[in-house]
Amino acid sequence: MFKIQTLNQIAVKGLECFPRERYEVASELADPDAVLLRSHKLGTGEVSPALKAVARAGAGVNNIAVDGFTEMGIPVFNTPGANANAVKELVLAALLLGSRGILEGIEWLRTLDETDADAMHRLVEAEKKRFRGGELAGKTLGVVGLGAIGSRVAHMALGLDMKVIGYDPALSVEAAWRLPSQVGRMENLGALMARADYISLHLPLLDATRNLINADMLGAVQPGTRLLNFAREGIVDDEAAVQALQEGRLGAYLTDFPSPMLQGVPGVVAMPHLGASTVESEENCAVMASRQLIDFLEHGNIVNSVNFPTLILERAGGHRLAVTNRNVPRMLGNVLAVLSDRDINVIDMLNKSRDDLAYNLLDLEVKPEPETLDRLQAIEGVINVRLVPDPQ
Repeated sequence: MFKIQTLNQIAVKGLECFPRERYEVASELADPDAVLLRSHKLGTGEVSPALKAVARAGAGVNNIAVDGFTEMGIPVFNTPGANANAVKELVLAALLLGSRGILEGIEWLRTLDETDADAMHRLVEAEKKRFRGGELAGKTLGVVGLGAIGSRVAHMALGLDMKVIGYDPALSVEAAWRLPSQVGRMENLGALMARADYISLHLPLLDATRNLINADMLGAVQPGTRLLNFAREGIVDDEAAVQALQEGRLGAYLTDFPSPMLQGVPGVVAMPHLGASTVESEENCAVMASRQLIDFLEHGNIVNSVNFPTLILERAGGHRLAVTNRNVPRMLGNVLAVLSDRDINVIDMLNKSRDDLAYNLLDLEVKPEPETLDRLQAIEGVINVRLVPDPQ
């Protein structure tokens, strides 16, 4: 029986994915096979040697010591795209809040203590021009990052009769297929910043993207441009954004990541990290994370790992072996040599690498003995060896 430890409250719909006859799921477990979490900060020092996988019910993994788990040969899974619709809808709200005086008008109405209906009507009609805004139709939206969320935002904006331009230096073939042909591809970020009326960011937080939107980049925008950050805290230099607002280069900065520097600044609309805060999004993330853990624990397959290569091998019968090793020459040959010495025939196999790591699945005619597993583990460069349970 596999043991799954939950370190945050996980949507019940996701936990129901684990068959009760094969899984024990609880928040307090000794030596779990896998950890399922959301925002809990997880380091390598607090896990047991039995741990085989970590999964986050969400896209970002900044709260997980990914590099440390990579060194241990433990895959870290996330759920890209599971919250895409929730974020897209919040971006729509931000576009409307940034183009019309909606919030200002609502706050003004709350200050009124007028009791006469006719007088209140006259006052509203006289003052509503203070909150006049512009329409989205015909404006240009620049989408930075065209993955699962960015592509949905692009579709949505086209449906609002906006012009859409996009920039993504790491655009995958799969992501490119999702994009409508009406989206104009920009060759660099500066060109997008200069042409867009609205700029929406949909990037992961990496060393290369930290403070990507800085004073230099904001110096290229048209006066009054609206900037939206519903991706990750740290992509926008808050100090530069405040300065751009004060100088009129930004007409508004709408973000899901409040900070003391942004508090009370005119033109800032900060939300309390609501991007994935919907019932549907939390359920989608929990279901995706749970299914990925099940596929890994029961079959060794890896999908949506942030530190391991994607690898899916259909069962060809026999007994399955999973081997994680350093991505250096002759490793696979050394593994096969050990199996050959034991007269173990390989029915099917698949090998993939990612950066300094390689992962292998091998279906064997004969179930390897513990001594064979020990010999494989002793090969220099092998990080871990796991005999995957036979299908039930």
